[in-house]
Amino acid sequence: MSIAVVTDSTASLDPDDAAREGITVVPTTVIIGARVYTEGVDVSSSMIAEALNQAVPISTSRPSPEMFASIFEALAATGATGIVSVHLSSRVSGTVDAARLAATRVDIPVQVVDTLQVGLATGFAAGMAARVSAAGGTIEQVAAAASSTAESSKVLVYVDTLEHLRRGGRIGRAAALIGAALSVKPILTIEDGLVAPLERVRTSAKAIARLVDLAVEAAEKLPAGYDIGVQQLANREVAQQLSTELARRLGRDSVPVNEVGADIGAHVGPGTIAVTVSGHDFPQLLHGPGRSPQS
Repeated sequence: MSIAVVTDSTASLDPDDAAREGITVVPTTVIIGARVYTEGVDVSSSMIAEALNQAVPISTSRPSPEMFASIFEALAATGATGIVSVHLSSRVSGTVDAARLAATRVDIPVQVVDTLQVGLATGFAAGMAARVSAAGGTIEQVAAAASSTAESSKVLVYVDTLEHLRRGGRIGRAAALIGAALSVKPILTIEDGLVAPLERVRTSAKAIARLVDLAVEAAEKLPAGYDIGVQQLANREVAQQLSTELARRLGRDSVPVNEVGADIGAHVGPGTIAVTVSGHDFPQLLHGPGRSPQS
């Protein structure tokens, strides 16, 4: 059996990593002013940062059910006997709904996993699913790998301002911080699929130091191993400093730093730094009964 793994471009996967692991990435649409772009094709994070700095309107939209169905059918035609489609939280996007609708239109089984996460947490979940698939896992085990990885993930986000999240309607429970946003620097997380406040500190330097502490704490709670990554938008120097300190504290040679994708960048804004830690349950999921996937 060949179980194909699909995700969307908000998962922030490096194209080379996705190709190497055999993950098909479905792009979202980003609209800057009056121009329509395709994430991963003709729009960059630097374009997003520049547009936001110039107050150019930006919006995003999910892939259509027709696009998903076309991709699912193409995978079936090339030999896939099942598909696991791994996506960002259904509470901030309609992508999961589009994938589920498309799943009803193809002749092979498709399990759609709502990670209730965003960014690299979705990417790490798709990556674990691909590893289980490559090792011969069943469609149930592949979907369970994605679900388990997502459940274990901790997303920590520092933003310069909450305004971009507010404008995009993605602010969730972090809306409670808006009144104090000028006097504090918020650290956000994802809870139950929504953006939520985690802590408030007085300066950006303290916020970055706290990101390191919180990421180390999260990693130490995952004895089976973990993936970790740093993302940034128009804040590379600080992100690299944070990455270096994380590597030192965790005893790693390095911690990768990448740009936030265009879609997510449109909602979090320039200055953002995020750290994602996701656990490894690969041996247990492949050789044990596994947990039931979300669908």
